[in-house]
Amino acid sequence: MEIYFEGGKIITAATNGHIIRTDQPLDNGGKNSAPCPVDLYLASIGTCAGAYVKSFCDKRNIPTDKIKLHQTTIFDSETDLPTEITLEVTLPDDFPEKYRSSILCAAELCKVKKSILNPPVFKIV
Repeated sequence: MEIYFEGGKIITAATNGHIIRTDQPLDNGGKNSAPCPVDLYLASIGTCAGAYVKSFCDKRNIPTDKIKLHQTTIFDSETDLPTEITLEVTLPDDFPEKYRSSILCAAELCKVKKSILNPPVFKIV
């Protein structure tokens, strides 16, 4: 992954043929033209869990068009760091009853969440 600067507060990452841009909100000197890094970090948690939910359903031919994940985050007022992240999986009424608890287990498999619970060593050289 290569990180580079595009001007203003825009910071871009190039990875696996994809470009991911970030910006800062207006009140932090940016133009709010893209998500800020913390929003991408939080989105990676929800989308990762969503990928596991999607895979679970695909393997069982369960439609996902009515399944939603809603993520809420509570931040520490002093540090502005997340202290609690809740993912709520909303299933349609016709979702198979026998899979309701299993789909939550699938969401728990998210590698992003697992990497937070077992953090890597960070090195800046």
